[in-house]
Amino acid sequence: MNIQIFGKSKCFDTKKAERFFKERKISFQYIDMAEKGLSKGELEKVIRATGGIDNLVDEKSKDKDKLLLFKYAKNDNKFDILLLNQQIIKTPVVRNGNQATIGYEFETWKKWEAEK
Repeated sequence: MNIQIFGKSKCFDTKKAERFFKERKISFQYIDMAEKGLSKGELEKVIRATGGIDNLVDEKSKDKDKLLLFKYAKNDNKFDILLLNQQIIKTPVVRNGNQATIGYEFETWKKWEAEK
């Protein structure tokens, strides 16, 4: 397994994801979304793995202006808006190769653990 956790330091679900993998002694790479975020290629893979770009957006995001910008943008522009404004992505984004989850997905992570 090649686990990457993209999250925010103050996000409780990100902390729960880290704890899940630590308790099972599964190594992972943590990337702080505030510092680095997802690259263009990573974002494309996450969108494919999670069923669409709209699934990535956190409707409870504090940045309401960027959220509205994304919500009312043309579908052609949504990717670029999300790439530049990653603070509106729901966290954690957990990648395992070409698979990915958004938010706290305990059951999916357990399946990944069983498959390794």
